[in-house]
Amino acid sequence: MDTTKFNIAVLIDGDNAQAKLIKEILEEVSKYGKATIRRIYGDWTIPQMNSWKELINQYSINPIQKFSYTTGKNSTDSSLIIDAMDILHSNNIDGFCIVSSDSDYTGLAKRIREEGLFVMGIGQRKTPVAFVQSCEIFTFCENLIPEALPLVTEQIEKELPKKTIKPSAKDETKQSSKHISKKEKVESYLSIIDKAFEISINEEDEAYIAHVGSSLRKIDPSFDPRTYGFKNLTKLFESIEKYTVVKNVVNGLNHPLVKLK
Repeated sequence: MDTTKFNIAVLIDGDNAQAKLIKEILEEVSKYGKATIRRIYGDWTIPQMNSWKELINQYSINPIQKFSYTTGKNSTDSSLIIDAMDILHSNNIDGFCIVSSDSDYTGLAKRIREEGLFVMGIGQRKTPVAFVQSCEIFTFCENLIPEALPLVTEQIEKELPKKTIKPSAKDETKQSSKHISKKEKVESYLSIIDKAFEISINEEDEAYIAHVGSSLRKIDPSFDPRTYGFKNLTKLFESIEKYTVVKNVVNGLNHPLVKLK
């Protein structure tokens, strides 16, 4: 995919997205194309939207005002969906990114996909599976800040000795359960990795890691190596004993392959 020519409309549900992650969200979108349209929807008269006000100019995001006509309800969902359909039929963009954890956008994602356009979602891990599976790619917000977990774990480890002089066997069991290795995390998802590899292999029983990644996304749009503590798919495969990664340099660029040992 030529990301320099691939235009994406980024539509943000301001009531359902995290302002502190806007930089990481736009960086994630940039992996797939240019965020040529950037809009955020919400009722800008309420305090909950204040966290966005300092960021919309900084990141060139167009704020769309939508009043809540009924207590406990808002018109953000319908406004975003109507705008998305207008953009869709304008034929000026190549894909969409819907930033929300709300299942109300499931139908919209399906409709965009039916038109043959790229559609990705970005939301929290609590996002309903129906919305996740309706997108070609779905990135969890938790994976956009992978450094946060090690910092929290390190802080807990520093505090534990102050609270416990001699941990009991029960305490040791609880403590060890918190430190699940990367290998154990990968094994919990190994079946889908094996399936994607089988789909992607060539006549030499090898597969380009990039092709495996595409197959993984087709099987599960939310698949992300960062979920398992790895920066990329190559690092993930290097951790699995049954696979071996083969360096493959073409015109000065490495296009790694993976195969069974």
